[in-house]
Amino acid sequence: MRGVPRWLTVLCVVAFAVVVCAFGLRRALASGSLRVLQPGPNEAAQAPSSTKPTVSDASDSFGDGTPDFLRLTDFKDRKAFRGWFTLLAEAQYFRGTKLPREIDDCAALLRFSYREALRQHDSAWASGMSLPGAPPTGEVRQYHYPHTPLGGAMFRVRDGNYSAADLNDGAFAEFADAKTLWRENTYNVGRSLAKARPGDLLFFRQPGDPPTFHAMIFLGQSQIEPGPARYVVYHTGPEGKWPGEMRRLSVTELMNFPDARWRPVASNPAFLGVYRWNILRGDE
Repeated sequence: MRGVPRWLTVLCVVAFAVVVCAFGLRRALASGSLRVLQPGPNEAAQAPSSTKPTVSDASDSFGDGTPDFLRLTDFKDRKAFRGWFTLLAEAQYFRGTKLPREIDDCAALLRFSYREALRQHDSAWASGMSLPGAPPTGEVRQYHYPHTPLGGAMFRVRDGNYSAADLNDGAFAEFADAKTLWRENTYNVGRSLAKARPGDLLFFRQPGDPPTFHAMIFLGQSQIEPGPARYVVYHTGPEGKWPGEMRRLSVTELMNFPDARWRPVASNPAFLGVYRWNILRGDE
């Protein structure tokens, strides 16, 4: 092949290879031996999104300011969230004074437990958390903090229905006080403690100028100390130079609390009721 240019020889070889590959692919498709794998029904949820949703994701079915893409739509996800949220909140009680620095009042406890319940609970996470009890079975699969549809700004801080513009105009933030968590991120399920499920919240508003808001987390039965008793857990918040502390009371103790202003009964005007996180809405 002395008279044939070298580049032409290479071109012929490449063309022949393309023809062979195309023929083989055609036979494989015809015989069904080649399959294009599609993601399973849960795979998209298991891979947390690091991008914000588009304008087309602007639905808010309940008109509570929480976008539908943030709600946990799968029963197993909602169950996993409740399990982790209550375990993490109760675990802080057993840490005594060795609390994470951010937990300095009742709202901080809620934010911490909420955020950490939505994390991916791998070995690196567990080693820094020092849980005193066995972790719940199951994980939230829809998204993982901080790779949520809203990034780290998980709490709504402004009144109104959700709109796509809220993604960038400060309607959501990483911080929210007890009043804001109550008004913008939860919904009422009644004023009877019989309505409470593990992970629900008890909100109180004590008179004053301004009024003082306080929240307790209803645990149900303890995941750390098994037994029939049902509990609530909360941080008292600071008072003067006292930094406050974590407390865990049985429902019986709370119902008979010496200061009647903190009893979760319908006759107590300071008791706002039992509330549930908006991301669990539809979980009745």
